[in-house]
Amino acid sequence: MAKKNLKRKQKTQTEVVKEDESKVILPLVRRSDEPVIKKAKWINRERVLVFGTRGISFQHRHLMKDIIKLLPHAKSANKMERKENLFVVNEMCKMSHCNKCILFDGRLQRDLYMWFSNSPDGPSIKFNVESIFTSAELKLTGNCLKGSRPLLSFDNSFDEHPQYSLLREMFVQIFGVPDHHPKSQPFVDNVLNFSVLDNRIWFRNYQILDENGAIAEIGPRFVLQPIRIFKGSFCGETLWENPFYVTPAKTRRLLKDNKKDKYTNNKIQRKAKKTKELLAPFRVKPENEIFRDGNVKEKAKHVIAKNKKAF
Repeated sequence: MAKKNLKRKQKTQTEVVKEDESKVILPLVRRSDEPVIKKAKWINRERVLVFGTRGISFQHRHLMKDIIKLLPHAKSANKMERKENLFVVNEMCKMSHCNKCILFDGRLQRDLYMWFSNSPDGPSIKFNVESIFTSAELKLTGNCLKGSRPLLSFDNSFDEHPQYSLLREMFVQIFGVPDHHPKSQPFVDNVLNFSVLDNRIWFRNYQILDENGAIAEIGPRFVLQPIRIFKGSFCGETLWENPFYVTPAKTRRLLKDNKKDKYTNNKIQRKAKKTKELLAPFRVKPENEIFRDGNVKEKAKHVIAKNKKAF
């Protein structure tokens, strides 16, 4: 059998030059101040730092974890000491490369205050959180994909007052997941609803079941009562203050006072009832009043008419 020709064809000089031009030789050393090339799709660089102070209860901690799950662009941090000044939060945001912040500030293991801040320039908003129900407590049937981009739904009341317009813009920047975020999913299957009622903002999370618009609540749910809006981040001039805000300690004291008044009223009524029962045998019958001074016939007619009305 004839041997196969195993000699390869030698490449011409022009082909070798073309191959060398197509190859890109990377530098062995890169300068430290040289910016790293990143994808151009991810333009919105919003990052939210979510953490709490020492002293929050287990329910407040579970609510914080639920909000971190809702926001794929959120970062967590260690608990902050309550003795430290709130200006430290701006430094923490800078170290974590975050420009938004949600701070959970717990008091007396029962009251929860929530801060929304745009670090480091401001503004910042302080809320009192009421009617907290975490996702684990509700045990609802709804479910959504983790990391999906939510639709934000706002009530018409956000357009009527300037303070609510500012709150809406803050909620859009914090709860709106950036497009093409690395940790987000390219699906839209839940709705975050913000509605104003009784000078409070009611938060609800719903799952989109089908294309017809059917929804089911997922959780968590809570109510935000705005207290103050500051010009800076955790500082500065007060832009707006809620005139209808009453502190939780004052509301508890008022409820206690109402219970105390109720007890005193019950005590007075019982005493009056006892005195009435004691004086009942000594009361004069209306028939005996006929024989007193005056016209007897007219008094008798008056007594008879009174008895007829009673029957």
